[in-house]
Amino acid sequence: MSVLEQSPTQPAFVQNPYPFYEAARAASPVHDWQDYNMPAAFTHEAVAALLKDKRFGREIPTELQSAPAPHLTDFYRIEDHSMLELEAPRHTRLRSLVLRAFTSRRIKGLGPEIERLSHHLIDEMPMGGCDLLPAYCAMVPVIVIARLLGVPEGMANQLLSWSNAMVGMYQAGRTYEDEVAANTAAREFASFMEDYIADRRATPADDLISELIAAEENGQRLTVDEMIATCILLLNAGHEATVHTLGNGVKTLIENRIPVSALQADAVQATVEEILRYDPPLHVFTRYAYEDVTLFGYDFKRGQQVALMLASANRDPAAWDAPDRFDPTRSVKTNTSFGGGIHFCIGAPLARLEMQIALRVLFERRPKLALDGEPEYADVYHFHGLKALNVTY
Repeated sequence: MSVLEQSPTQPAFVQNPYPFYEAARAASPVHDWQDYNMPAAFTHEAVAALLKDKRFGREIPTELQSAPAPHLTDFYRIEDHSMLELEAPRHTRLRSLVLRAFTSRRIKGLGPEIERLSHHLIDEMPMGGCDLLPAYCAMVPVIVIARLLGVPEGMANQLLSWSNAMVGMYQAGRTYEDEVAANTAAREFASFMEDYIADRRATPADDLISELIAAEENGQRLTVDEMIATCILLLNAGHEATVHTLGNGVKTLIENRIPVSALQADAVQATVEEILRYDPPLHVFTRYAYEDVTLFGYDFKRGQQVALMLASANRDPAAWDAPDRFDPTRSVKTNTSFGGGIHFCIGAPLARLEMQIALRVLFERRPKLALDGEPEYADVYHFHGLKALNVTY
């Protein structure tokens, strides 16, 4: 098996990892990635198969589990109850309970609210130009998920601060200081959510937290710890990826001179899917092997962690013609940006709706939108998002 060497924090890689993915795909479906000390799957076929293979999962095998470091106990207290990190039967119960509250009807009903919010944020932008990331791309998803959960939207900046600190645990090259910051954020976030859930128990409202409290499956409900972890997961995942996708999407649309007609009702779905395929916000999703198995020419061993290269799979020429070309008229084919299998992103319908509305409104209201300088990607791999998105209009 070939061994790849590529630092995920190297500046050139951070700015454009796609040539590395291309070379890896051409050589083999799976490689040992030395810098991560784990095998990594690069082809669409391999990534899609491993996402759905029940011989692999998110939960750490029992014999590898250990107590977290003392400075990370608060962070992992939440992770231990997050459905993203669990497998059946616990994952099945949690996801089923959340889906009873996080319904497609509830999400679809947010459309007019997302549109009003988008217009409001554009009205508040300074004349001439701004950094679109904090002014628009971050605000749309964090305010929407806060409203959906029932958390005061005035908390948006605090929620962003907590979330940014916590997701720092997942990026390459994290430091001890990053870990301490993530743990502190987790402790404060959990304390806030615990108090807020207690308020909702006493005074239910028409929001997702109240629905989660009421949700029941086969006589079982979410525990307080499970509810805190679920709310934090929805808040973190509910905005983090969408911020990056909106930013990457605006950059891509402008650079490729895509007309606003590509964002109208008859075309916007395909355009958003192409944005998600072409430059997704999450490049790596890891799983553990639960048994010894040989797949795609690689001998996986039980307990071995494997990196599924989502962004590489989305640029595989075996799955898409001319995959390095951005083409919003491309026929929609399932990409891997939202994962797959039992851990397919529960918030995918909401993220798609936010993208479709927020991009259309932005380009309708700012038809002369242009980049102010060359945007740079932030050193936050395996996330893939911009440092800033300075624009003029």
